[in-house]
This record gives sequence, C-alpha cells and structure tokens, in this order.
Amino acid sequence: MSDANPLVLTGVELVDGSSTDLAIARGRFVDVADAPGDAQRIDASGLLALPGLVDLHTHLREPGKEDAETVETGTRAAARGGYTAVFAMPNLDPTTDTAEAAQYVAELGLRDGHCEVVPIGAVTKGREGAELAELGLMAAQGVRVFSDDGACVHDSLIMRRALTYLKPYDGVVAQHAQDPRLAGPSACCHEGEVSGRLGLPGWPSVAESTIIARDVQLAEFTGGRYHACHISTAESVDVIRWAKKRGRAQVTAEVTPHHLLLDTPHVETYDTTFKVNPPLRPSEHIEALREALADGTIDIVGTDHAPHTVQDKDHPFDVASPGMLGLEESLAVVMEVMVHSGRLDWAGVADRMSAAPARIGRLAHQGRPVAVGEPANLVLVDRSRRAMVDRARSASKARNNPYHGLDLPDPVELTMWAGKVTFRR
Repeated sequence: MSDANPLVLTGVELVDGSSTDLAIARGRFVDVADAPGDAQRIDASGLLALPGLVDLHTHLREPGKEDAETVETGTRAAARGGYTAVFAMPNLDPTTDTAEAAQYVAELGLRDGHCEVVPIGAVTKGREGAELAELGLMAAQGVRVFSDDGACVHDSLIMRRALTYLKPYDGVVAQHAQDPRLAGPSACCHEGEVSGRLGLPGWPSVAESTIIARDVQLAEFTGGRYHACHISTAESVDVIRWAKKRGRAQVTAEVTPHHLLLDTPHVETYDTTFKVNPPLRPSEHIEALREALADGTIDIVGTDHAPHTVQDKDHPFDVASPGMLGLEESLAVVMEVMVHSGRLDWAGVADRMSAAPARIGRLAHQGRPVAVGEPANLVLVDRSRRAMVDRARSASKARNNPYHGLDLPDPVELTMWAGKVTFRR
C-alpha cells in the first residue's frame, strides 16, 4: 500500500454526471483550494468516481486455509476490484465464534490488509447449528454481522434466539438458506433437466426459498435484523418482495455476480470451477434476480469470493469444494448485465455495491459520498475498457475463476482506501 500522500484528481466525473476536481489530504476529501502545494496531480478526465466498494460476503481463508488465500492476497484482489472494505466470513480454523477469534481476524486485517477487513461472527458454536456462539461478547467488540455461511441455521428455535439476542446490539443474522433435508451436503446442481441428465444430486430452488420464508416471519416476530445471503432463485425473490411489501420486518438480501451472469448449462462439462453453493440456476431465475436488483428488492451485490486450491477442486463434481472467485470481476459483471442493459444507473451501482452493504454492516465510515469532508474511499472507473479475463493474472492466490476467457469490462483504474492508493493500473 502506498503512503497517504496528498493528491488532486482533475476532471473526475461523479455519479450525477457532473465533473469536478477532487483533492485528498489526511485521508479525506478536501476543498481543492486547501490542497497542499506538493500534492500530486493526476489527470482523471473521463473517469468516473464511485465510493469505494464494500463486500458484505468475502472468504479470506486465513486463519486455517492459507494455501487457498490469505488476508494479504484476498484484500489485494479486493483492491484490484475496487473494494475498500470486506466483511470476512467466519468459516475459518478456528471458527470466528469467540471475541478472541474475531479480534484476531481484525488484527490480521490491520497488519496485512489492502482494504478494511471486518470480521463476521458465527451464529452458532463451530457453525454446527446446535448452540449459540458468543454473540454478546463479539457484539461488544464491534461485530455487527453474524453468519454460519456454508451451513444453514436450520433450527427455527436457534434462529429465533439469535435474532432476539442480537436485537439490542443492532446485529444482523446473515443466513445461508439451504434446508438440509431438501438439499443435503451432496446437492450440487440445480434440480431439473440438467441435473437429471448429468446424474448430479439436485439442489431444488425451494430448499432456499422455504428457509427464507420461515426466517422473514421470525424476523418480523422478533424484531431482529435478517439478511438473506447469495439468493439464487425466483421463489426467494418473491418471498423477499412479499416481506418488504408488508413492511413489518427488517429484511435485506444479496445476490452474487455469478448468479447474475452464469447459468446451469455451465456445469455440463463437469468443470468444477462452476460448482458453487447455492448452484448456478436456469435463465428464468437469473432474469428474476436482475429485475430484483434493479428495483431494490435485492439490496446489494455480495461477491461470495470463495478461493480454493487446485487440489480442492480436482475431484468429481459432486465432492469437489464449492465456490468461485468474485472480488476482481464483480464490478465488471454488474456493468455488463445491469448498467449496459439500462437496468441500473451509476447511482444505483454506488448504492448496491457501496452505500447499502456498508449500511447493513453498520460500517459508518464506508459507503459515503465522494464529497468534501468525507473519508477518501473511492474507485476510479474507466467505463470503456474491456479485456479477456485471465485467471493467471488474478491477485488472488487461487485460480477458480468462473469468468476465465470471457470478454468483460475491465473498469478499475485506481482504488483509494482512507486516502491511500491501494491499486493503480
């Protein structure tokens, strides 16, 4: 990471279509007239300034699986993708289910991070779904997002207790919605014609939507905050839309870039790069997800960046580790399927990928407008550049990149976190 030297970015375009010069000093945007005389000047004509992106759903793998990713490599990939903050999921070794474990993840971020690293606490001990983790102690330390991601909080009483317990702390339960009776550990392909033809264990869409339907009613009943992770089905969209229309529950939802772009036929080669949980879905589900992100039913884009080693993926499809890289191409995918189609404008991108995830995670200093007095977290976007995705060029330690070989936007010109340039092309 470079030092936080004063900068002046000239000719920057903002999301409202206006152009301006931006000055950065002491970690904040300042009036250009107040910029130090020795400030470096960068011509940013034609580049769009967005607030630094925030990912509510990142797997950094450290501690416990450093052969797949580390905080250093994962946050370097995040900076390359325009992110200035990531929330680190707790499926680590040891699990982030104690205040000490959460503090350790935060310290790793301070030591090695190329963006802010915010620990997510587990809902249950060991993510085993049987007994609540140290929610209060973690919350007292500042943790606000709790999840057993990779496993579903399937016990309705445990979910009720978690929502109730976290309410005074303004915490949110982020659910991996997967009914284990309808979609067990071997489920790996959307249940339908493709799964039947390939002989792969089916993952039916109702295994997701029925859990979310239960949970949003528990959120309404308890008054707790609930977030649906990586929703992938049209039925789940319907449930979230219903809950929001009622207006009685604090409910938010996310979609991943891969569920916005990639569909079930990608698994027909048995390429385990395309094994992910929840699985890729047919086109009608993708269309419902895009529509819901556009109209605000889905609040945010969460990458679910899930690095794996070659060895973890080098197995038969039904036993290979599920997960895909996402941090570096997330903005590119959103541009391709949402901006270029006219479904989302740049103000909408700033909301879904920065302001809203920061708000859900209660990260008050992120997701802020690019304006004088605000923290200098931003990404400069070149809206015209495209490139062929090459997994070998990833800043991540892993290579399970589902976008390899695709022609996509290559938008990130510069990323700045708290006034420090963390990526520059």
